[in-house]
Amino acid sequence: MEDSYKHRGMRRSLVKILKTKGITDSGVLQAISKIPRHFFFDNALLGHAYQDKAFPIGEGQTISQPYTVAFQSEKLEIRPQDKILEIGTGSGYQACVLVEMGATVYTIEYNKVLYERTRKFLPKMGYKPKFFCGDGSKGLPRYAPYDKIIVTAGAPSVPSSLIKQLAVGGILIIPVGDNEKQKMLKITKVEDKKLKKEEFDYFSFVPLLGDEGWGK
Repeated sequence: MEDSYKHRGMRRSLVKILKTKGITDSGVLQAISKIPRHFFFDNALLGHAYQDKAFPIGEGQTISQPYTVAFQSEKLEIRPQDKILEIGTGSGYQACVLVEMGATVYTIEYNKVLYERTRKFLPKMGYKPKFFCGDGSKGLPRYAPYDKIIVTAGAPSVPSSLIKQLAVGGILIIPVGDNEKQKMLKITKVEDKKLKKEEFDYFSFVPLLGDEGWGK
């Protein structure tokens, strides 16, 4: 795996695109400028690695569009040492961004093939989130509470289990809608039983699978 001057130049161009789309968080932009996204692609597909679009990774899943990754990461308001739960490991690219920003990341993947692939691959890149395989719609109660929770799949509603596992003052970012498009929600747990909800643009994610998602 080589990360050349050319690759770094392509990342700089991608960061410029993200800035024009409204991403301002310097930590997010710095992480994206550092992570070799082309490592997630076959050599023959290198031209796709730094385009601002999603791309299939097999198992009916995609590596998310860089803008989507940047948008969700920015809305999480990540601080170093934040304890973050990621629902939907997928390719692992989003987890790398969170780790790069100094967070402690717990990431759970429903699909066993993707889980095994990413669990072996990310440490080779130097990124070591804590990997789990299971029903992400239920969260990961064993290690709760979390400062931040990010859901990288479209949910029909906000799973109550994720709200319970969020620390007071914590933030949950989740796309909610149908199988075609979802509205990005930011939920802040102001107090134990008081939530603040903000709504943003529509996005298109693969479905969240599991008991509190779209079923199995």
